[in-house]
Amino acid sequence: MTTEEGRRLPRFWCGIDWSEALNDVAVVDEHDQMVAHTRVEATDEGVREILALLRGLRSSHRHSRMQVPVAIETPHGLLVAALRAKGQPIVVINPSAVARYRGRISPARKKSDRTDAVLLANILRTDGGLHRAMPRTSEQAAAIAVLARAQRRAVRTRRYQANQVRSLLREYYPAALLAWKDLPDGIVRAEARALLALAPTPGQAAALSKRKIADTISGVGRSRLVDDHAERLRSAFHQHHLRRPPLIEAAMGEQIRTAVGLLDQACTAVEQLTEATTDAFQAHPQARVYASFPGCGPLIGARLLAEIGDDPDRFTVRGLRAYAGAAPLTWESSSSRVVTHRRIANSNLKAVGHIWAFTSLTRSPGCRAHYDRRREQGDRYAAALRNLYGRLLSSLHFCLKNATRYREEAAFPQR
Repeated sequence: MTTEEGRRLPRFWCGIDWSEALNDVAVVDEHDQMVAHTRVEATDEGVREILALLRGLRSSHRHSRMQVPVAIETPHGLLVAALRAKGQPIVVINPSAVARYRGRISPARKKSDRTDAVLLANILRTDGGLHRAMPRTSEQAAAIAVLARAQRRAVRTRRYQANQVRSLLREYYPAALLAWKDLPDGIVRAEARALLALAPTPGQAAALSKRKIADTISGVGRSRLVDDHAERLRSAFHQHHLRRPPLIEAAMGEQIRTAVGLLDQACTAVEQLTEATTDAFQAHPQARVYASFPGCGPLIGARLLAEIGDDPDRFTVRGLRAYAGAAPLTWESSSSRVVTHRRIANSNLKAVGHIWAFTSLTRSPGCRAHYDRRREQGDRYAAALRNLYGRLLSSLHFCLKNATRYREEAAFPQR
């Protein structure tokens, strides 16, 4: 076979429409013809069947299944993990983008599993250059991503349960809200949860002795000014407030006891996941680079690493800032031109970036000066923090690329 004939060898693209039960697999060639189709389960046998199908598309020794990219709408699941472990290139396409492609080929936007698999393959065939394969993230970084995202979900769950408890207390137990109103974390504090579980109604709280209160709060970790705090709580519980009828108050006490139990579980989950996340992050080789940045503690560093990954070729500087929502977005048409912030971005990375930029203000003179300068130029609070976050990301990208630590004089040279 001549070189020119070798160049004209047909190419193939694969699409997988995933589901909980059967996954439709379709392969198209360069002439937009479906050359293979099957339905498999997310099992070892199903993975072997997919690989055998891709391998058998052409009998030539020039053909390899590694030359066939696979498009799918999710980066998660056992099927994706198994194909990646076998070295198969996987391209994840956002479901909203797939829906828009569906409207291009059919005004009625008809949908079926088989046609969706063909559609995914054709997206790679026509616009493959616009979609990149999944990054080569290490197993260690992937584990950090699992823990960091689980920790963030646990924090949201704790906030939800705390709001539920607060809402219930407003209905019949205002003394409990006032007792910890001026202390950090309020009713989420361990001593608050312990006392609410012990005395879930105003009547039971008023009957507590100072010694019982002191023993309860010291039993959950309070060691300073125990007697003073116990006396303050006892006085707060004895203040006069509006009360519910006894039977209703008792019923609401049982309700709050259950809600406090759920809040206890959420707090325990946050503590355990925070510890596991920070331990996994500090064991990663790139942890020292993240830790060298101002305001980037173990938890913030773990969340950043979870979303950025440790593939050195995944991002350019501009790509990383756009992915994190720290790069401006320009809408330009005819004579109008609007520059606004980027709303379509990695929401997890965008959220932790705001926290990171805020905490750096008190730990880095350069960050503070940059923020103040942006404010003087007319930026609002969020815009100035977003710009500072983009600047920090640029420095982080450089340090990760060159395996060096953060240097203030290089990141924010004095003017």
